[in-house]
Amino acid sequence: MAQQYPHGHVETDSELEAFYRDLEAMSTTALWRVLTQQITDEPQPRAVPFLWKYRRIRPLVLRAGELVTPEQANRRVVVLVNPGLKSECYASSTLLANIQLVLPGEIAPAHRHSAAALRFIIEGNGGYTAVDGEKTVMRPGDLVLTPNWTWHDHGNPTDGPMIWQDGLDVPLVNALDASFFEPYPGMQQAYTRPVDLSTEQYRQGGLRPAWERWTKPYSPLLNYAWQQTREALERMSKGAPGTPWDGITMEYVNPHTGGPIMPTIGAHAQLLRAGEHTQAHRHTMDVVYQVVEGRGFTIINGVRFDWEPHDVFVIPKWAFHEHVNASATDAACLFSYNDQPVMQSLGLYREEELVENDGYQEVTGAFTPL
Repeated sequence: MAQQYPHGHVETDSELEAFYRDLEAMSTTALWRVLTQQITDEPQPRAVPFLWKYRRIRPLVLRAGELVTPEQANRRVVVLVNPGLKSECYASSTLLANIQLVLPGEIAPAHRHSAAALRFIIEGNGGYTAVDGEKTVMRPGDLVLTPNWTWHDHGNPTDGPMIWQDGLDVPLVNALDASFFEPYPGMQQAYTRPVDLSTEQYRQGGLRPAWERWTKPYSPLLNYAWQQTREALERMSKGAPGTPWDGITMEYVNPHTGGPIMPTIGAHAQLLRAGEHTQAHRHTMDVVYQVVEGRGFTIINGVRFDWEPHDVFVIPKWAFHEHVNASATDAACLFSYNDQPVMQSLGLYREEELVENDGYQEVTGAFTPL
């Protein structure tokens, strides 16, 4: 019986080489020559696990404020570039991560685009984002949505800088050749709704306004305030078991559907109790984390990544990871966003827990910041 090969195996000879040249001349090729690249045994992301130290990046962000204006740059942003995706300047294969700065008195001009975006506020209190006619006031830890093809601008009427992380699905949109961009005819859009109206309508927990006929595919809530999120995490940490892999983790959801906040981007808030060390697992979603409070480390594919407040790190698809809160007395909190809604809707989402070594990885090295 002939030997079977999982991806095929064809011995090359002169006649086959001539055949391959004939195929190439017709802009074709033989599947057996490329099958191992096209259909891999498991995900092979080019993105690598990586961590950006905020205390090192912050001075560069502030320096950008001395060199360019929002009018010149459209958005004054420092892009977090994954070393495995240098040519594309992406954080992962599906997610873009930026640090944006708006100085006192500035306005980042209004525009809209096919890419969906979120903002997680790092510094400043009292700046705003406006989306489709509604302003929301931003405070540290708030999650602000600017869904796909919505008009949005940012402003800072305070006396200090506003700094936040932008998370966008630009890599995914570009991979689908679906990118559109349109500037607003003016610096600011018309503000037609009361400030923080959606917050007033939807902050009542399990209640929602019965008169609201929301048919859009994203959440109607513009701002998920950190104060309420942190309180919910604290309450759950008192008695809920959480998960073995992520501790106390809560998903930001669309209050109309209970599903993800946007069709292409999901988000979570996570609390690690004092001294907690989660077990390792992996999944087919890219995740970008931002540290909100506390200090600890995450082990990704055997490498230890130490983190502190405002650091950003990325876990690519199918990488084993576990989290550790280094404090014996205080909780640590992480915010994260991901491409899970896309992977689930396409039937491509998969999870796997580590079963060896009681679910914990062997640490083989430590990440050194650039």
